[in-house]
Amino acid sequence: MRLATWNVNSIRARVTRTVEFAVREDIDVLAMQEIKCKPEQFPYAEFEAAGYTVEAHGLNQWNGVAIASRAPIDDLQIGFPNMPGFAKGHDGPGAPQEARAMGATIDGVTVWSLYVPNGRSLDDPHYRYKLEWLEALRGYTRDALAADPDLALALTGDFNIAPTDEDNGDPTVVEGVTTHVSPPERAAFQALLDAGLSDTVRPLVPTGFTYWDYKQLRFPRNEGMRIDFILGSRAFADAVVGAAIHRNERKGEIPSDHVPVVVDLDLDGPDDDDRPMIF
Repeated sequence: MRLATWNVNSIRARVTRTVEFAVREDIDVLAMQEIKCKPEQFPYAEFEAAGYTVEAHGLNQWNGVAIASRAPIDDLQIGFPNMPGFAKGHDGPGAPQEARAMGATIDGVTVWSLYVPNGRSLDDPHYRYKLEWLEALRGYTRDALAADPDLALALTGDFNIAPTDEDNGDPTVVEGVTTHVSPPERAAFQALLDAGLSDTVRPLVPTGFTYWDYKQLRFPRNEGMRIDFILGSRAFADAVVGAAIHRNERKGEIPSDHVPVVVDLDLDGPDDDDRPMIF
């Protein structure tokens, strides 16, 4: 299985290059974030013509997640247990949930497409919401792996956190001043790893960012951040045999500000797939 995650930053604006990428790179499963449309607005036809089935979850022109797969999509889940919601001016529990999480089982792998809240600023209610959202995700991960230690689980998507200083090359993102690099955010990311996950890409791709702001020539200057991840359980990580960050997708006509992150999985042993590695 070749699995990719990509914050496409509006699928209707970028459907052609998204599908072309999936076909060209022989992607079996593509988790998408920030699709920015309702399910009835999603451009299914282009994916279906390329051999993909798509499940999409969106509520308006913001946020939204989707999964495209060549194999059947089973056990679809919208949101994870205890996922908090958010609404401006709403304090306490009961806020409406946003379209930020979709999970499914594909060829025995539980894949989640996740768009972690941005946080906005350190003193914004959205920052507290982000930390609560991540804590609920940690709880789901802990419980899922406690129930089935051999579960092949992948949390993929835009985490809006640069977990180490090496993951941040943007000079405007500063600890103590901005989100994405604050100690509580980094601790929340580490808590996911401590719950039984590992970063399946960095051991194979030791350098490289996944996001560059559109402003101030951030991409030509390579002032980016690594905030898009494929975190996997032990069973998932053990099957990873290749990985890539597709930096060139930040180039060209109307690119997303994020690029795809890809892993190859050997689910059935060495004879399962004769495609080349993507180191």
